[in-house]
Amino acid sequence: MPSLSEIERIGRAALGRAGVPADHAEQQLSLLVEAELRGFPSHGLLRLSRILERIANGVVDPRATGEGRWRGAALLEVDGMQGLGPVVALNALDTIAARAKDTGIAMAAIRRCDHLGMLAWYAEKIARKGQVLLALTISEALVHPWGGRKAMLGTNPIAIGVPAQPNPFVFDMATSIVAMGKIHDHAARGAPIPLGWALDAHGDPTTDASAAKAGAIAPFGGAKGYGLGLAFEVLVASLAACALGPDVRGTLDSTHPCNKGDVFIVMEPAAHMAGLVSEFLDDLRTSMPSDPDHPVRIPGDRAFETRNARRGQDIPVAPAVWAHLLGLAGESPEPARIVGHA
Repeated sequence: MPSLSEIERIGRAALGRAGVPADHAEQQLSLLVEAELRGFPSHGLLRLSRILERIANGVVDPRATGEGRWRGAALLEVDGMQGLGPVVALNALDTIAARAKDTGIAMAAIRRCDHLGMLAWYAEKIARKGQVLLALTISEALVHPWGGRKAMLGTNPIAIGVPAQPNPFVFDMATSIVAMGKIHDHAARGAPIPLGWALDAHGDPTTDASAAKAGAIAPFGGAKGYGLGLAFEVLVASLAACALGPDVRGTLDSTHPCNKGDVFIVMEPAAHMAGLVSEFLDDLRTSMPSDPDHPVRIPGDRAFETRNARRGQDIPVAPAVWAHLLGLAGESPEPARIVGHA
């Protein structure tokens, strides 16, 4: 297993070979490494090959930072100019976070921006600075509607970050029963997926991760999860003027410019609420558990614990992913082979 410093060195080399400016490479790599540290490899280094392939094919501009214009006092409309997801998003977040200090709330609606990756990363950044973040994004059609057998909706995740101590409250979830990246992670490891996660290309339930990649993921929570995913899709599209449903491109492939949308809302919390929120979260943690051996947790607790533990350890990157990354960085005798993911 590679060390954190080795991962960062190889990642910088791979991004540098692709012509990514050093500061943009640090932002992109930081996002991917954070996913590995938190224990979410589906959103980590597995995704680097697709990013580099999209750069090589000219559908991502690694130098772009996006251009924004204000519509009214609190809505920033951003053309991402096909820049790297975290580069464009962080630039927009800095702008609306500063505006929210004066207005109490500010929003960025982003289009033509590459994949954002793990939304929790953005939520934690804003919450640690004392502000509240609500983030929404959509993807290519991967999820079947409730009662349907064909992928028609994106996985459409939501993330919320709220200031608290010792760590902010960070909630991040897809409106699908699982992220497509997790199915690709299972496929890369040759592991089956649980029954009920996905359908195959024929619309039949499957436990074969490779078959699921060509099919459709189930919405979480049945009809209610389907309703939330649909609501997020039409909300983001209405604000960002982006594509919808099966017309969304550029989050799964390496040849189409990205035409999905993203929405970030930064809010100033009421004074002194961070302390009350922290107390409430601690009350939840110490409340009576259904199983005495498993105390109540808060969303994000496990990820923070995993990150703290892994900072001083080697990181359990899948061997196939690590070997591929070495090839991308020019440190493997074998030519790099692009592995698919979403």
